[in-house]
Parts: sequence; structure tokens; C-alpha cells
Amino acid sequence: MEIIADLHIHSKHARATSKNISIENLEKYARIKGIGLLGVGDFQHALRRKEIDEKLTEDDKGILRTASGFPFIWQTEISLMYSQNGKRGAVHLLVFAPNKEIADQITAFLGSKGRLDYDGRPIFGMTSPAFVEALKKISDKIEIIPAHCMTPWFGLFGSKTGFNSLQECFQDQYKKIYAVESGMSADPSMLWRFKEVSEGINIVSFSDAHSFWPWRLGREATIFDIPELSYGNIIKAIRTGEGLKGTIETPPEYGKYHWDGHRLCNFSCSSDETKKINGICPVCKKPLIIGVDNRVEEIASFPLGFKPKSAKLFYKLLPLQEVIALAKNSRLESPKTWEIYNELIRNFGNELNILLNASKESLLGKNVDAKLVELILKNREGEIKVAPGYDGEYGKALMGEKQKALV
Repeated sequence: MEIIADLHIHSKHARATSKNISIENLEKYARIKGIGLLGVGDFQHALRRKEIDEKLTEDDKGILRTASGFPFIWQTEISLMYSQNGKRGAVHLLVFAPNKEIADQITAFLGSKGRLDYDGRPIFGMTSPAFVEALKKISDKIEIIPAHCMTPWFGLFGSKTGFNSLQECFQDQYKKIYAVESGMSADPSMLWRFKEVSEGINIVSFSDAHSFWPWRLGREATIFDIPELSYGNIIKAIRTGEGLKGTIETPPEYGKYHWDGHRLCNFSCSSDETKKINGICPVCKKPLIIGVDNRVEEIASFPLGFKPKSAKLFYKLLPLQEVIALAKNSRLESPKTWEIYNELIRNFGNELNILLNASKESLLGKNVDAKLVELILKNREGEIKVAPGYDGEYGKALMGEKQKALV
């Protein structure tokens, strides 16, 4: 069975998230999006755990289901902040558990290391190797994946983190790491250039959704092709690549940290331009925040365009609401955008079916505006240009001549 999964989710108990992220809203909008499996998010937080226990029922395959049958798996994100060999470690890690019993043991362990009540993404002073070792002692079925691995502040390879490889970060525990999450500001073609990825580390992609809206939920996802839905089959695919069909990515320029820059100075630039100005912001005269595109060039082992034998397919897609807003010169959440979006969903079932599969003829046959049809097809081919995001600012989709001018 083929299933599209978004396994990096937060609850309303995590910092900077919507207060309306409920199990019900996640299910509703996952179905609208075309997502068939979600992470529960923040399972170690007592209030989130109460909601999980009240609204989800676990089967013998490690899958939790709503009353209507929608599936989730045990998932959370942990922040580690520490010093290691003179370097600042600031790493976010995704953690998956095979069942309620193991989730309870993880929660008990984390509770012994610090508070769990103040944030759905709690912070601990443990090193990455110590964290992996401790969790793997609980169960080898626990899966740990570096989250948004390239972002400057909390990505494994980020410019502010300082680690140049998985082995440098995880030391003697690095062979227990089987995959990295690409994150919005990077895509697999960028990560393929890393030696460890070329040697078998797999790439997954998830949304890190802080709300349930369809331009956030499932904006990045992983496509699995497995015999049946079970925690074991999902983890086997992540670890071995067998059953991991590919990923859905936003264009990396759409992410908040693709280029170098300073948000408060309203300045951004490419890595080549950063070299010309010696990494100093021309506005405030302070060092620029180095983005993902530049950081990849710093640590890549292979040239641009390198593709390992283990490479999986991936799609680069802007969320449908972005495409509609671009076509209609409207806002993502405007009534005009929602009206068109909802009509498309009524006619084609879910968003990912529209983005990936709906033909030009079928779209026009449902009286979809020709300009919007053209953009949907351009989006599918990765031909909508995006002004790169930087220093916490999302990238912006562009129309017309600006697309031709952007390099």
C-alpha cells in the first residue's frame, strides 16, 4: 500500500503553535490534504498525552486510530542544547516510539532529566550521543531522526550548530541514525552531495507543522510503499530505504533559511554575494546569518548535480493555497482563496491529488480558471520561481517577468 505521511507534528502545547491544533482538526485537514498518516506530536507533554489517550486507540501494530479510523504514530520532537569538544550543540531530534509502553518509558526518562510541562518541544542539556544511547537502551525500536537538518539554529548541519557530519555530532552512536529530515530550506538534491547520505543515510521530509491549515500541514511529506500499515514497516522503510518511495518537498527557496541575510535589515543574498561582501551585512555591518544554500557548499563532498545510486524520487511543490493566491493576487487565508480551494477539493478529492495528478483536461473540464490551471501545472514541474527566504522569512512565489530575472 502507498501512503503519504507527515510525521513531524506539534500540539498546541508547543511554543509558537496554533491553539486549535486538536486531534480532530489534524484528521480533518490531513484528509483534505491527502495525508494518510500523522505523528501525534509532543506525546511526552501531560496535556497532549491526555488528549491522545482520550481520542486515539492503539492497535497491535503500533498504530493509533481515531474513532473514524484515521492513523497516527507516537512522535515528538526534542531540543538538545550543549557544548561538545568546544562546539555549541543545538540540535532538534524527532523521536518515534513503537507503542504506548515505550512512549511511557521515554516520557519517564525525559522527566528525570528536566521539566516537561512548559513546552511541547522540551529542552535538555544532554549531548546527542548520550541521548541516543539512553533511548536505545529503552528499546532499539525507538527511531531518532535529526529534524530540519540544515537550518542554521537547530539543524544538525546548520551554520550555527557547527557539526559537519553525523559522525561528528553523534560520535560512537552515529550508526544508530538511519535518516535525516531535509527541512523546508533544503531538498534531497542538496543533501545527496554529503558523503554520509551517498553511503546510505536516507532522507525523509515532514512539515514541522505548527498549525493544521493545509498550507502548513503536509507541505512536506514522505511517500511510503509498504505491505501494510504498521510502525514496524514504517521504521523498516526509514532505516533501509526499502518501502521508502520518495518525498514531497517545498521548493527550498520557499523555506525560511535558504539564503543568507538579516530579516531586520531587509537584506538577503546568495552565497556568491556573501563572499563578495565578506559575510558582513551592508546595512548593520554585522555578520550575516548564513543560510542553507551557503552551508551546503561549505560541507558538501560532491559537486552540484551529484546523485547517489540510493537516491529516491522527490517532488517540489508549493502548497495549493500559495498557487491560488499567486494566480488571484490574494492572500493565503482570504475568502477568495478558500472559495477556490474548497471547490477544487470538492471536485478532485484532496490537495495532493490536484498538485500531483489532476490533468489539464480534467481541471479545465471543471471550469478551473485557465491561469490557475497553468500555474498548477508549472508548480508540478517546479517552474514557479520563488524569491528565497532568509533569516526566518518565508520565500515568496513570483509571477511574470520576475521569474525570468531570478537566478
